[in-house]
Amino acid sequence: MLTTALISGLVLGGTYALVAMGLSLQYGISRILNLAYGEIVIFAAFGAFVLFATMNINPVLGMAVVLPLAFVFGYVVYGLMMQPLVTRSAKRGTLEVDSILATFGLMFVLQGVMMAFFGSNYTSYNYLNFGVEVFGTTLAANRLLAFGLAVVIGGVLFWVLTRTRWGTTVRAIAVAPGSAPLVGIDLNRTARFAFALGTSLAAAGGVMISMYQTFTAAMGVVFTMKALVIVIMGGLGNLMGALVAGLLLGVAETLVATYVDPGLTLATTYLVFLGVLLWRPSGLFGKGASR
Repeated sequence: MLTTALISGLVLGGTYALVAMGLSLQYGISRILNLAYGEIVIFAAFGAFVLFATMNINPVLGMAVVLPLAFVFGYVVYGLMMQPLVTRSAKRGTLEVDSILATFGLMFVLQGVMMAFFGSNYTSYNYLNFGVEVFGTTLAANRLLAFGLAVVIGGVLFWVLTRTRWGTTVRAIAVAPGSAPLVGIDLNRTARFAFALGTSLAAAGGVMISMYQTFTAAMGVVFTMKALVIVIMGGLGNLMGALVAGLLLGVAETLVATYVDPGLTLATTYLVFLGVLLWRPSGLFGKGASR
C-alpha cells in the first residue's frame, strides 16, 4: 500500500512539476504573475478532449496541435496585454501588481468562454485506462504515460536552459534583469518568448491531466493556486525548485488521500506550503540558488 501511494504520488507530482515549471518560467523571466495560468491548463484539457472525441486523435498526438496553439496564444497575449504593462511600469515599478490585476480579468474571460462552450459539468474521456504493474504495484497506464511525458518535456526544457545559448540568456535575465541589456540581450523579446513557452508548458500539463482526471471549466483556479504554491515553495523563478516542490506535493497529497481522507488533499497542499514558508521563507532552494 505504501509503495503504491509513493509511486502514485511521484506520478502525480511529475505533472504538477511540469505545470509549475511553466509558471516559474513566466515569472522568473517576464516578472508576470499569471493568475489565468490554470485556465490555460483546463483549456488545453478541453482541447485534448475535443480532438479525441470528435476526430479520435489521441492526446499524445493532440499535443502537436494544442501546444503550438497555446504558444501562439501566449505570444499574442503578451504582445497585446502584457507589453503595454511592462512599458508603463518601467518608471513606476508596478509590473507585478498590474499583471496580477490584468491576468485576474483574463482568468474570468477564459473561464466564461469555457463555460459557454462546455458547460459546468465534469468532463473526461477513456484513454489507456488499464492497469500496468510497476515494482509490484498496479498503476493506470494513462498516469504512467503522463508521467513519462512530463519527464521528457521537463528534461528537454532543463537541457535547453542549461546547455544552449538561449538558455544562458534566459538565466542571465532571471539572475540580473537590469544588467541583461548591457550585454546586448533583448529583454522584451526574450520575456515574450518565455511567456509563450510557459503557456505551452501549461497546455502540456492540461493535456496530460485530461488523460486520467475529470475536469470542469471552473477548475482552473485550483491549478493556478497549486502552481503558485509549488513555485513559491521551490523559490521564485527556480525551475529545479519547482520540480522538487511538485514531486513533494504530489507525494503528500497521495499519502493523505490514501491514509486519511481524499477530501483533505487541498488542505494538505496549503499545510505543506505553510510549513515550507515557516521553515524557509525564500523557498526550498532560496533566492540565491542556481537556476
